[in-house]
Amino acid sequence: MTRPLSIGLAGLGTVGAGVLKLLRDNTGLIAARAGRPIAVTAVSARDRHRERGVSLAGLRWYDDPAALAADPAIDVVAELIGGAEGPARALVESALAARKPVVTANKALIAVHGTELAALAEETGTPLAFEAAVAGGIPVIKALREGLAANRITGLSGILNGTCNYILTQMTEHGREFADVLADAQRLGYAEADPSFDIDGIDAAHKLAILAALAFGRPVAFEAVHVEGISRVSALDIGFAAELGYRIKLLGIARAAPGGGIETRVHPCMIPLSAPIARVDGVFNAVVIEGDAVGRIMLEGRGAGAGPTASAVVADLIDLARGRTTPVWGAHSGALSAAPSVPIAAHVGCYYLRLMVVDRPGVIADVTAILRDLGVSLESMLQRGRAPGEAVPVVLVTHETPESGMRAALERIAALDAVLEPPALIRIEPG
Repeated sequence: MTRPLSIGLAGLGTVGAGVLKLLRDNTGLIAARAGRPIAVTAVSARDRHRERGVSLAGLRWYDDPAALAADPAIDVVAELIGGAEGPARALVESALAARKPVVTANKALIAVHGTELAALAEETGTPLAFEAAVAGGIPVIKALREGLAANRITGLSGILNGTCNYILTQMTEHGREFADVLADAQRLGYAEADPSFDIDGIDAAHKLAILAALAFGRPVAFEAVHVEGISRVSALDIGFAAELGYRIKLLGIARAAPGGGIETRVHPCMIPLSAPIARVDGVFNAVVIEGDAVGRIMLEGRGAGAGPTASAVVADLIDLARGRTTPVWGAHSGALSAAPSVPIAAHVGCYYLRLMVVDRPGVIADVTAILRDLGVSLESMLQRGRAPGEAVPVVLVTHETPESGMRAALERIAALDAVLEPPALIRIEPG
């Protein structure tokens, strides 16, 4: 019988334990599809004694994760520690330098250090696989790098963070405020005790940077991603969105800009209710990809958790067992594009603007005069109720306008004495 592919597994949290369980539960099926058995033979984690729900009997234990790369009996290193620096980075670099293939679920590591790691993988001729780094069990990386390889990708957008999608879904369905839903999400385990990585948009930005590099065939550029989180989205804005025919979602968007270059941005968006991605709720993720040959496709599924993420990790292991490999970014470094990143100031689109103003004569005239002077054209306006001398919401929806003009208008409007709090600005996307 063919010798099993021996795996050194670093990190025994939710995903690591999930990988062990999946390999054991589906042993025969995986061996048939891989052409040989796949077995974890060595592990590394911080705590030897923690209960993980899977047996570690018979597995070699390393306190230092980097030692897995030096174990001659290990064929492939699976890095499931997480984090862009520290032990995870050291392990991956050591494994690639030792010419041991690496499978990782670490989006931060790939987004921040993907260029250097790809160069090391290319230099040593060693595979680096990371299907599990984006959207859990959704095979979006394989779709971009392989299934859609003949297409010129013109754009992609996605719900890339289940925590944010869960919070916005609950706010939409129950009319609750952000802070209340976040507390519930933490209690249910959908959000971390420190949720900033998710709610500030950083997690989604890591994933978008990876997808954009694959879609447009260029080195990863996380530092170029414009990032905004969801903490300023209010129940009031969600209610107005519904009235206008939209849902609010945190999207990661990468597009080829009309004048050349690539725009990458993560921020709350208003999406038409008719758009399929507007109906992706709860902890689910979805990615919409547009190609010149295939048109528009959407992939949807669970973006995190033991099962979905382990599914993606094991899929990479099966590819390695079969000898199926591709360059990290879909092409060798010499063939990658040098397309520049386009700053958010160059974005052109429609906007939702919500103001809380003192209800008195002349306020709307002052606001619309500022918009007129800066070339911002209005499509519609909503004002509900009258409360002379008190605060009332006013909603303005613009036609397409440059982000730079909109930002200048926002600064002037915020300075009006009748405007009582910072204006809420949400970009409108076609979906």
